[in-house]
Amino acid sequence: MSARLEALLFVAPGPVSVGQLAAALRLKPRIIEQELKLMAENSPQRGIRLQWGKQGVQLTTAPEFSADVERFLDLESITSLTPASLEVLAIIAYQEPVTRPQIDAIRGVNSESSLRTLMRHGMIEDSGRSEGPGRPILYSTTPEFLTHFGLGSVNELPEISATPDVADESDRQGEGESES
Repeated sequence: MSARLEALLFVAPGPVSVGQLAAALRLKPRIIEQELKLMAENSPQRGIRLQWGKQGVQLTTAPEFSADVERFLDLESITSLTPASLEVLAIIAYQEPVTRPQIDAIRGVNSESSLRTLMRHGMIEDSGRSEGPGRPILYSTTPEFLTHFGLGSVNELPEISATPDVADESDRQGEGESES
């Protein structure tokens, strides 16, 4: 059964729903779900992973081998993104959907160039228009973003830890210097 599912997932051009797999194999969806869970449990020892997303399940490269695959396929890596683009990507991932004015307000600088870069890399997409003044574009992450980072959804992103404010940090440093 797992070999049959693996064969279908291997040839699928993208995520596949449990219903599609069940129809193709002429089985009940709950049987497919059980088998996919078993496959997922066995995947940590392999170079591929079952990845769940909004559109369904797909086979992906294990994240720890992405550099090898990128080198083999001569692909441009996400690591080529600038720190500014990665910062914008993090804001979108944690705040989505979000507008450019909202991103600019968080960063304190214009983010237009970073947004273009992230769109070109397929990491973000236009997900509609805000109801606010000027109806700015709303940005969200893409399935490619989730796949690249080995996530099933943005809900799997790590918690943001509370860090001291930059102003608080500079106040503390100033106090420490005056005491010396």
